[in-house]
Amino acid sequence: MNIEQVYKDANALLDGHFLLASGNHSSRYLQSAKVLEYPKKAALLTDALATMIKESGIKVDTVCAPALGGVLAGYELARSLDVRSIFVEKKEGGMELRRGFEIAKGEKIIICEDIITTGGSALKAARAIEELGGEVVAFASLANRGFCKRVGGNDMAKKECALPENTPLFALDDFTFEMYTPEDCPLCKVGKSKAVKPGSKS
Repeated sequence: MNIEQVYKDANALLDGHFLLASGNHSSRYLQSAKVLEYPKKAALLTDALATMIKESGIKVDTVCAPALGGVLAGYELARSLDVRSIFVEKKEGGMELRRGFEIAKGEKIIICEDIITTGGSALKAARAIEELGGEVVAFASLANRGFCKRVGGNDMAKKECALPENTPLFALDDFTFEMYTPEDCPLCKVGKSKAVKPGSKS
């Protein structure tokens, strides 16, 4: 499966001048919501991701996603793996489990995002799960932005990657885009556009 083509076909691989959640700027942006708005297409992607996870031999009881961006991907991955789906939500400085969701001690959990950039949100979700006694056995995402090393990928982890080295990351493909600080952004220096924030975080 050509994941880049899937994103292009869904108009989910954007070109422009974008402000990322990190505060950096980029000329390209992945908008996974555009891919996931079609359930059959989402199922194809998460079925492929689930196959990778099953082939690794990792035992999984539950998929947990950070809200809001990871919820659809996490739900579909749980369906593909035939396990439970839950999500954590933001709280001051981290994330927490709400809405009556519970974690059993030792429950084996995959943290799933639509896109892993540095893995900061996924790590906060993992900490929330571990505080409740769950065991995070892996991280997963449809796309990896190239900062963290994924199982089967060619890119090495960069210093910005927040995910623990001893926990595997499963993703369908690597998308490595140039990023710039606002001070060094060539798009800003040209002065023809202003960075926009297309993601769900305001």
